Amino acid sequence: MDKNPIGILTTSAGKIVEIRETKTLNSEPYDNSYFVDLLTHWHAERVPERIIYAKAAGAFGYFEVTNDVSKYTKAEVFNGVGKKTPVMVRVSTMLQNRGGTDLARESKGFSVKFYTKEGNLDLLCLNMPVFFLNDPIDFPSLIHALKRNPKPHLYDFNMVYDFLTKRPFSLYGYLWTMSDFGIPNTYRRMDAFAIHTYEINNKFGDRYFVKFNFRTEQGIENLPSDVAEKITVRDPDYYKRDLYNVIEKKQFPSWILEMDVMSLDDIKNIDYNPFDVGRIWKNGTYCTVPIGRLVLNRNPENAYRVAERVAFNPANLVPGIPGPQDLLFKARRQSYREAQIYRLGVNYNKIMVNAPLYSKVYNRDGVAPVRDNMKDAPIYYPNSFSGPVPYVDPGQSNEKLIIYESNAVDLEQPALFYNKILRTDEERTRLAKNIAPTLVGVYPEIQKRLIRLLTLIDHRLGNDVEVLLAKELKKPHPKPPKVLSYSRNLRSQQDSCPMKPDGHNNEDKAIDKE
Repeated sequence: MDKNPIGILTTSAGKIVEIRETKTLNSEPYDNSYFVDLLTHWHAERVPERIIYAKAAGAFGYFEVTNDVSKYTKAEVFNGVGKKTPVMVRVSTMLQNRGGTDLARESKGFSVKFYTKEGNLDLLCLNMPVFFLNDPIDFPSLIHALKRNPKPHLYDFNMVYDFLTKRPFSLYGYLWTMSDFGIPNTYRRMDAFAIHTYEINNKFGDRYFVKFNFRTEQGIENLPSDVAEKITVRDPDYYKRDLYNVIEKKQFPSWILEMDVMSLDDIKNIDYNPFDVGRIWKNGTYCTVPIGRLVLNRNPENAYRVAERVAFNPANLVPGIPGPQDLLFKARRQSYREAQIYRLGVNYNKIMVNAPLYSKVYNRDGVAPVRDNMKDAPIYYPNSFSGPVPYVDPGQSNEKLIIYESNAVDLEQPALFYNKILRTDEERTRLAKNIAPTLVGVYPEIQKRLIRLLTLIDHRLGNDVEVLLAKELKKPHPKPPKVLSYSRNLRSQQDSCPMKPDGHNNEDKAIDKE
């Protein structure tokens, strides 16, 4: 940091501050506009915390196209080998508050904002390729179950497992988080997946369906639970610190963006639902096409300005990427915008980190920032004057895709995860060992319900968890912690307490008053 002052101190209204105004002792403080300005701003200097993914880090970088994908999409951001587009990435952990630990066993967020010439493109990703739910009506309940019990205000595994076993669809995502993948060794050593199946189209109107995946070039690394616990004790900001430090050292982290692709004909002739956010596409039903390379090369000068003020919305799409068609995505299109308006105000897209390269709108006025507020352009559409006009996209399809989703409980995908994605017995054993301790203290009927579902996924998984839970329940309660106690009487230097005329001392008076 530069040691030289950047200028004369002022209030937020621009009044220069005289040195005696930097003290309020022996003065009338509320005549001091600097003090009043400082104090009242301090009361309101925090925006509401995100309900999920509140603890985060952010960095800037670029995306460079490395392969010709014009066959699949006309999106300007992905066309032209060698083209670079500025990006901002926010990485986060799901359930922690702002002051929590990076190393909690939970899903990690990886959101990318591409500042393209056709508008902002936001890809909101997780470190696992599936999601916990496919019905958006269940999402508030999922988060409520994973957050604190309102009575003791503590995390409660009774709530967690009661909900998971009532909605077995969520078990697939749960197994991902309870496996080795639940605690990656820093944000830069994990892959990230956009979860949904996106529709894209080329300039001829040909439609394709893709899953976007970011593959880390640092190699995938995960942390065992005991190692993560030790790191948390000394550095709960381990992920944040790592990302900041490697960028400062110019060891820029990078990811390859690729897409798994199916044509419209492919979609019509497969034996599973490719839009299901709770399943992985079957091998042999798609091809994988690399698009380009994402590099993070600059830390923000002010982390709050970026990690807290940045606003992502999966509905931020560009021509050539009409987007997903599943119901969960349609609900997210609405809810993300509502959340950002609540946190940042209706003009959140005019905040610098969110502002697109080009914007002409009829959305005017409201809470700052409004920037030039479109100056004297008309405030209504259509108009006969200088207001912005829409364009015509001749390649846009007129056919509507209708997706029917099943309500049946299908444990095929969790079974596939356990037997195929977890490749060794050691990985499967660690999964069971991570689950069993969390069941201690859970009501017996809920324990049985979960173990039954895990047994239906795979007999070994259910048996391992049951055996390990029995061992956990036999363990003695942990001993009370060693403490540093003080026996010194704080009144030892006071021989007597002055007595009042009525014979009662001050302490007696206080007791009588109660």
